[in-house]
Amino acid sequence: MDNNNQDNKPEGGPKFQSYWLYAIMSLVLLALVVSSLGSGSSNEIDDARLYQMLQDKGAIEHIDLVNGRSAEIYISPEKKGDTGAYQDASQGGISGTRYDYVMPVVDASVFYSKLKEKEDNLNIPFEDRVQVKSVRRTNYIGEALQWLLPLAVIAIIWIVLMRRLGGGGGGPGGQIFNIGKSKATLFDQNSKVNITFADVAGLDEAKEEVMEVVDFLKNPKKYTALGGKIPKGVLLVGPPGTGKTLLAKAVAGEAGVPFFTMSGSDFVEMFVGVGASRVRDLFKQAREKAPCIIFIDEIDAIGRARGRNGMQGGNDERENTLNQLLVEMDGFSTDKGVILMAATNRPDVLDSALLRPGRFDRQIGIDRPDLKGREAIFKVHLKTIKTDGVTVDAFTLAEMTPGFAGAEIANICNEAALIAARRNQDSVTLVDFNYALDKAIGGLEKKNKLINPDEKEIIAYHEAGHAICGWFLEHASPLVKVTIVPRGVAALGYAQYLPKEQYITRTEQMLDMMCMTFGGRAAEQVIFGKISTGAQNDLDKVTKQAYDMITVYGMNPEVGQVSFYGMSKDAYQRPYSDETATLIDNQVRRLLDSQYMRAQELLKDKRAEVELLAKELLDKEVLSSKDLVRLIGPRPVDADKLPPVEMPGVVDNSLDSSPNGVS
Repeated sequence: MDNNNQDNKPEGGPKFQSYWLYAIMSLVLLALVVSSLGSGSSNEIDDARLYQMLQDKGAIEHIDLVNGRSAEIYISPEKKGDTGAYQDASQGGISGTRYDYVMPVVDASVFYSKLKEKEDNLNIPFEDRVQVKSVRRTNYIGEALQWLLPLAVIAIIWIVLMRRLGGGGGGPGGQIFNIGKSKATLFDQNSKVNITFADVAGLDEAKEEVMEVVDFLKNPKKYTALGGKIPKGVLLVGPPGTGKTLLAKAVAGEAGVPFFTMSGSDFVEMFVGVGASRVRDLFKQAREKAPCIIFIDEIDAIGRARGRNGMQGGNDERENTLNQLLVEMDGFSTDKGVILMAATNRPDVLDSALLRPGRFDRQIGIDRPDLKGREAIFKVHLKTIKTDGVTVDAFTLAEMTPGFAGAEIANICNEAALIAARRNQDSVTLVDFNYALDKAIGGLEKKNKLINPDEKEIIAYHEAGHAICGWFLEHASPLVKVTIVPRGVAALGYAQYLPKEQYITRTEQMLDMMCMTFGGRAAEQVIFGKISTGAQNDLDKVTKQAYDMITVYGMNPEVGQVSFYGMSKDAYQRPYSDETATLIDNQVRRLLDSQYMRAQELLKDKRAEVELLAKELLDKEVLSSKDLVRLIGPRPVDADKLPPVEMPGVVDNSLDSSPNGVS
């Protein structure tokens, strides 16, 4: 029973460090050296004190000159008993000697001559003079320690360095001798992950796929009875922040089998052959603990397509690591129950040999969540946030955040809680979420940025032009908010829209979006007859969109039904001729000019509305869609469909609100 109790005692207590043992050994050796030299019990005197002792007739019994380096002075017992002049005499030394005083000697002959000179000055008779004996002593312990102590110090330093370099230390230069070992973190029954599939929302299809893998590991006979084989690899593909790593953590928490996890960059070191060695060691450990799961995050660090680095005749450590990974994925037996999971947001750069069936049998796409998925994600995060329970609900927040990934939603919830705490509130309200959205989309509000009235007027008309174009164009996204409050590094104002949940876009929709983006510069031209640099971001957007329409989506009849998307990625070779390039440039300019003129014509027709909206912006700085309805009436294109989008919570200009869609 005692043994069992000892074996089962918790491991969370403090562990004995071997460095303390080395420190104790060093202190013991140092103490032995000090004691061997007898420095702790001696009572040194100088020439003056020795002269006083010589004046006291019969005080010094004799003097031992030890090894010609120290004079041990012995006081006669009668003198020590009769007077208190020698109460400071110390009884100590080594080898059983009991001297009273000690005096350092540089040269024995000089000591003899000085002693004789002092006795001559005192006219001490020859028969009463102090007897000096030359004594030879050997301190074997001290001499041995003089040799052993440096060797012991060197040995201790060597042991510490070897443990540091060869052990599991993660410091600089760590694991020199175990550098080829895998750095994977193991999660098993002793160290479980607390995240489960219940914590993963908005990824229903992906969860079904990975849950089937987990179920296969738990109940393999259910599938093998029908002739099925366990998949060798599962690749999670999706944009950053969509929940790939979170899904892998949920697999680790639900699987009930050993789970190895590491990053793709952990395989790569400056030493040749380390990556391949770590791959071998990782799969060796996995086979020993099968059935199990291996998860490699950001596998594109080692899985890039081979032969793209341009090296000829050299050694590419990354390619060697990839080759070893391909061999290991093909090498282990399917009945071992070892599954490799990996995640990447750049599947286009991965080697084709890595993606083929038999290695990664399943490729699970994890995209940005739709409205239903965002609602489910918000419900997960709102469980840990104290809301007011009235204005905040998951569906409203999901509508306000189109195109947001799971990580961005988590950041919004956290920012809203921090804002509410900063304002000393008891709960988080929708106003806090609106301000958090503003901060995430437009940046931090610049309350101290001073803008002169002329520039502020230009900004107001610029944003009013965006708002009016978006309000009257049929295929433009509904306006949510327009503001001239400066935010971020360069944003002096912006208009926000609520994009529709759609997966394809028609030509008419793209043209209307381009026209709306041109609305800011067109308003400056119509109202002031001049343009400014404030449209730089707008020009970037429409130029890229125009080139995409012509060279990617084949929406131009002059260029034709062609797409250069894949071929144009090669920086060394252009997939079309110079004549085609000239044609593309001309068509882009023609397209942009037509939409710019279209925006000008629309704003000339709606000039009264532009001026009304700009003046209201100069007065209030922030306007919502409800304010536009009050000023210029309902949106014509939505009058027969649905009411204008209203975003509640725009009540405080110090913390202004917004959802997504910035122009």
